[in-house]
Amino acid sequence: MHVMSGKSRLFGAMVMGLLSAGVAAQGRTLVANDYAQAERFMSYNVVPLVDHAVQKVEWLDNAHFWYRDHDSHGDHFMQMDAVNGNAAPLFDQATLATAIGKLTGKPVDANKLPLTGYNVKLDGRLGITLRDKQYLCDMRAAACVADKGVQGANNESAVLSPDKKYAAFIRHWNLWLRDVSTGKETQLTTDGVEDFGYATDNAGWIHTDRAVLNWSPDSKKIATYQQDQRGVGEMYTVRTKVGHPELDAWKYPLPGDDKVFMIEPVVIDVASHKVVRLKIDPQQRLSSLCDDISCSSDGHWDDLQWAPDSKTFAMVNSSRDRKQVWFRVADADSGAVRTAFDEKAATYYESGMEHVNWRYLTDSHEAIWPSERNDWQNLYLYDTNTGKELHPITTGDGNVIDVLHLDRKSRELWFIGTGRMAGVDPYFKQLWKVGVDGGRPVLLTPENADHTISMSPDGKTFVDSYSTVTTAPVTVLCSSDDGHVIATIAKADISRLKAAGWVAPVPFTVKARDGKTVLYGQMFKPSHFDPNKKYPIIDYVYPGPQTGSVRTRSFMPAQGDNQALAELGFIVVALDGMGTPWRSASFHHTWYGEMGDNTLPDQVAGIKELAQRYSWIDINRVGIWGHSGGGNTTADAMFRYPDFFKVGWAESGNHDNRNYENDWGEKYQGLLVTNKNGSTSYDNQANQDMAKHLKGRLMLVHGTIDDNVPLGETMLVADALIKANKDFDMLIIPNVHHGYAAATPYATRRRWDYFVRNLAGDTPPKEYELKAWPWM
Repeated sequence: MHVMSGKSRLFGAMVMGLLSAGVAAQGRTLVANDYAQAERFMSYNVVPLVDHAVQKVEWLDNAHFWYRDHDSHGDHFMQMDAVNGNAAPLFDQATLATAIGKLTGKPVDANKLPLTGYNVKLDGRLGITLRDKQYLCDMRAAACVADKGVQGANNESAVLSPDKKYAAFIRHWNLWLRDVSTGKETQLTTDGVEDFGYATDNAGWIHTDRAVLNWSPDSKKIATYQQDQRGVGEMYTVRTKVGHPELDAWKYPLPGDDKVFMIEPVVIDVASHKVVRLKIDPQQRLSSLCDDISCSSDGHWDDLQWAPDSKTFAMVNSSRDRKQVWFRVADADSGAVRTAFDEKAATYYESGMEHVNWRYLTDSHEAIWPSERNDWQNLYLYDTNTGKELHPITTGDGNVIDVLHLDRKSRELWFIGTGRMAGVDPYFKQLWKVGVDGGRPVLLTPENADHTISMSPDGKTFVDSYSTVTTAPVTVLCSSDDGHVIATIAKADISRLKAAGWVAPVPFTVKARDGKTVLYGQMFKPSHFDPNKKYPIIDYVYPGPQTGSVRTRSFMPAQGDNQALAELGFIVVALDGMGTPWRSASFHHTWYGEMGDNTLPDQVAGIKELAQRYSWIDINRVGIWGHSGGGNTTADAMFRYPDFFKVGWAESGNHDNRNYENDWGEKYQGLLVTNKNGSTSYDNQANQDMAKHLKGRLMLVHGTIDDNVPLGETMLVADALIKANKDFDMLIIPNVHHGYAAATPYATRRRWDYFVRNLAGDTPPKEYELKAWPWM
């Protein structure tokens, strides 16, 4: 056996120390073909290789839906009859391609129509959506024109009435109405002024011109609010160009601010223009679900539901700290409001995980109410007259993720559940049916897979696309009564994908920080994996609390660039740590008030366990990267665990939530409290206060006009690193928002280079150019 001398041992230790610090060692020199091999696994290259993967449908009415079916020849737009399961072409694609070509002045491939929305108008014309713009197409004339009835001459974002006759929109802080058939416009409110306007869509990080409102079922009334943002603090971005820069300023409250967004709910009678202000104090502009009053992009006020007769509606209001919510019933004509019941939570209350799950049963004076009081999100039936709970609708372990349909006559409801079946991945979504008046829930989708469900408007049938990350989707039309299959819509074929060298991610489990709780993740290995080699490992991270690092449990040929990055000689992992959703409430709320946790104890424990399990993981070369909350987590990791994480790439991180919108931090960290000694309740999550501990290589990335997470967040960390005399890297991308738009390929390539050079110790090819993202 060769015995190293003292000097040799010292030299070896120095080399390992340099590698551990992320300093590039002498390694391979990668060439353009190596990066091209990695690029083969980007979504724009692998998605077209999957045939017949129908994972989404759009319902046209109770008995028909349309979908896009793709194969090697292109896209095929199809329509299925839900009664008999017969499928047929949705329209003549060649004719529509000609019509769109005339509209855009550019030739359009009939097999690659850029269609994102479709409907049929009363006059027989097709209503289509192209890149969020709506058009009317006459197939006989092969011609399309802008749909001014909905968008108007100024392309205002409008909300259609249920009868599709009117479109409501905002102009100059007031609410207006447009007759879709004639284009005639009518002003509904007149007292809206700057920063005190109607239906305002400004939540700080979201600030658009769309209206937020709910039409009554009879299309005669509108429920919305007048938003008071007078005196609220502002946020700023500066767009650079030749000449004077452009300053953008908008209202953006922060934790601890005295002035935050408040709303005054109103009801507007469409015919008389009468505005009825509800007899209630101004309310917080908050949601019981997400960090905006409208969690979707359709302008719907999530926490307000009309009664079928359009006479009353229910709404749920939240306290500023989200620890208390009130279920209230309002009279649309008089504006009278009464509180039926409330609920309090030790951390924060949520009414769902994907959509608001409460329901207003006006005829029986009842409400279906979601609560995590037993550590899982279950449903309860309440009497809205007495405010008393009548009985649980669902019980036990497992969550009600999403209430999809309620049959008020049969008093049955259908919901998406997770974690309700032993032996099944707790993240797999399944469809269940349960009686409102009790009884055991019935599982309608028994396959051991992740189910994506789309129910018909009348709830009689549903489309189920089920798959896992390793098995391709099967899409079927089913009966909502017992789940039996009416027709098979598509079975995905991944033979072309496999022929291109694609490999599936590897699901894994590890133990959490407590050594007991099971965590679920996915591992991405190079397609040329060699178990006799040692691979550095990169942790792709998003901490939650509203989602996690694992992008999906369903089939997806590319999850971001995880596989592409692995091709460059890395093991890439994504692990959902404690504090992320879809598990128990105690799991989800693990680090409430301690946002600096960021799941990092679980990331470290999980990677260590994987390295013990697999000898080909090099535990001395661990990298980490993420965007937004993941950018925050990355910097946090480099500061809290400087001897474990050697290289980090932190994009657009909210590094101190005191500088991020109040409705985020105040929900998950609590209200800002300043102590007598000057310390605050937010000190434990401030990355800049830990920057002095940096040892490895850290890249900070941000867009200069980020209106979600402002640029100043990254500047706080940069300033602290400079003051601590720490070396670090920075990439500031001019004139891009929270996403990097056309600069995304550049930022991605720079990230690949950073890990290749500093974690693997290799030399990347010079200025490899990734293909422009097709959707940018």
